[in-house]
Order: sequence, then C-alpha cells, then structure tokens
Amino acid sequence: MEKKPHIFAMPFGDIYPMYLAKAEKKGRTEAEVDEVIFWLTGYDADGLKKQLDSGTSLEAFFEEAPRMNPNASLITGSICGYRVEEIEDPMMQKIRWLDKLVDELAKGKGMEKILRK
Repeated sequence: MEKKPHIFAMPFGDIYPMYLAKAEKKGRTEAEVDEVIFWLTGYDADGLKKQLDSGTSLEAFFEEAPRMNPNASLITGSICGYRVEEIEDPMMQKIRWLDKLVDELAKGKGMEKILRK
C-alpha cells in the first residue's frame, strides 16, 4: 500500500492560519479567504468553524466537504511547481485547488475571476 503524503494528515486548523496570513499580508481579508473556501467546498461559516475546532485532517476536511464546486475543474495554473489540472491524485488536486485559490487572492485577482464566474 502506498504511503499517503504527510500533508493529508495535517490538521486543517494548522493550515488555515497560513492561508489567512498569506492573504492578509497582501491586503485581503479573512472573509475573502472564507468565501473562497465556501465556494470550493460548500462549507458555510458554522461548518468551517466546526472543522477548525475539531482538529480535522486536511484529507477529512475535503472528504467531509458538503459539496465540491462543479466548476473546480476550471482552476488551472501552477502551484508549488505543479500544474493543478494535471495532478492525478484526487485528494492532492483538491488541496492544490484551494492553495491556488488562496494564491490568486493574495496576488490581487478579483473575486469574480477567482470564483470562476
């Protein structure tokens, strides 16, 4: 059996502050980071808070997501040296989709573009 990447087991609550810091350093807000998460995963504010408070792993965060956005496949480009549209592992692709959305937010892209509207 293949060993899962270490990132899958990381608590989402440990990663979320990194997303916030990256966005806020570039003048974006926690509300915008949350909006991106809600759009991608279908979580609402209460659902996100429960995930953050429970110590849920990143893998479980995505597995328990109420509804992955059907337009997530429109997320393309490079993150961490990988093209997100070419990542074969479905869980790793979901993780990198969120990384990419937060990256676009930090780079000043408009919400309309980030949310693939």
